[in-house]
Amino acid sequence: MRNWRRIAVGVLVVLYASLLAAVDLLVYVLGSRTTGPWGPEAGLALRLALDIALLAVPRFPFVVAGLVVAGSVLIQVSELVSPGVLVPTPVLTGDPLTLGTVGALIYTLWSRFPRRRATWAVTAALVLLATRPWTPAWDTIPLGLLYTVVPALLARYFAARAELLAELREKAARAAEEGRAEERARLAAEMHDVVTHRVSLMVLQAGALEVTARDPATRAAAAGLREAGRQALDELRGIVGVFGGEREGASPAVGPAAPRTDLAELVDASVAAGVEVRLHRSGDADGVPVAVARTAHRVVQEALTNVHKHAPGGEVCVDVRYAPDAVTVLVENTAPTAAADPALAGSGSGRGLHGLRERVELLGGELHAGPRSGGGFAVRAQLPVVPA
Repeated sequence: MRNWRRIAVGVLVVLYASLLAAVDLLVYVLGSRTTGPWGPEAGLALRLALDIALLAVPRFPFVVAGLVVAGSVLIQVSELVSPGVLVPTPVLTGDPLTLGTVGALIYTLWSRFPRRRATWAVTAALVLLATRPWTPAWDTIPLGLLYTVVPALLARYFAARAELLAELREKAARAAEEGRAEERARLAAEMHDVVTHRVSLMVLQAGALEVTARDPATRAAAAGLREAGRQALDELRGIVGVFGGEREGASPAVGPAAPRTDLAELVDASVAAGVEVRLHRSGDADGVPVAVARTAHRVVQEALTNVHKHAPGGEVCVDVRYAPDAVTVLVENTAPTAAADPALAGSGSGRGLHGLRERVELLGGELHAGPRSGGGFAVRAQLPVVPA
């Protein structure tokens, strides 16, 4: 793409320089000749030299700028000191300076080097030479400003427009990337909340079956199922890490909405996996908004998952209270009485409670989690009830 752009710029420069040279030749043919001792072609030769110098503008802009300023000074001095040497008589173009060359040069400098002092110096010199304040005239000053100041303003306008478009494209790309990252984080959070919990229960149930089964084939099948579950947890952990990042926003709904998630199912699944869990509920849950009920379900789910991983043998008490203004969830477990399974304990992503806290705070609630004074762990969430 850059090569094509350079080729296009080169072609435009050649065409523009050729056009200026053709105009100067036409003016010469129409009778604009110099009358000084250097011959009738002296003015034409100087102008053609400046036109050809434009071909070097893309690579050596300030060298060409020096040549144009020097040529313009030479023309002005010759007109003041010895008229006719370099300025044709009559002046058919209406101005002794090379209008096209000066305008193209100023436009190039302000497009590429707007903050360089040399650009300001060259522009100031050419503006001074073009307007000729030492011999002010009604046509000289406006014309001089037209082909010196106007090209600079146009260059800055198009440059600012290009910068703005580039910034907008960058912001759009950044917003799209942030959206994808947020979606990945939400997907990771949902996988952590739902999938890893279910797989953890499968591993625990398979382990219990492996211990209690009498049939060797059943024990072998349970051991294989337990090992497959461990591998699945490791793979899920890796996938969550790839999707990763810290979760921002609530997780999207998976499947149809479940306005009344059943806490008893969570408790029964944990009991089946060998954890002693007691569930206490008080108050009316019918008036609780869907988002609050679902978040309360997530709090209990995450707390029970952590008990399975880190506190085997401990007793768990789940207390959920529904009040008109808030839902309070408290999950407490005693100290573990058995060693935790290293494979299961290390299968988490390490962001469960962090993501859970974000989910609760999005609803305006608070979550506190930490060790209990008498041993064990406690998770407490306060969720405000806002009528739907």
